[in-house]
Amino acid sequence: MHGALGAGKTTFVRHLLRALGVGGRIKSPTYAVLESYELPGLVISHFDFYRFDDAREWADAGLRDLYAAPGLKIAEWPEHAAALLPRPDLALHIEAVGAADARAVRLDAGTPRGLELLP
Repeated sequence: MHGALGAGKTTFVRHLLRALGVGGRIKSPTYAVLESYELPGLVISHFDFYRFDDAREWADAGLRDLYAAPGLKIAEWPEHAAALLPRPDLALHIEAVGAADARAVRLDAGTPRGLELLP
């Protein structure tokens, strides 16, 4: 997920997780780097790399194995670890426009699977 501070990335993730059936508190992973959620048949990992200064922090944190595991991976600020992250199926770009609650959203496919997921 790409967008400036305050663009609505975490808000979007909260709504997505609710729509998928996640109950309880959905926290921003800004300080913890990772918040995980388990649903029947699906593990969701929500990452926030905002505080990374170097892409190697991703590998040093042991996140390579987590990314390789099955499940949905959602990453905010992936550009902070882009040199080491696998190519995303989908890249979501959010931009605040005009009114305080208006957003422009763009989805880009990064893999053949991503192309299948686009409407």
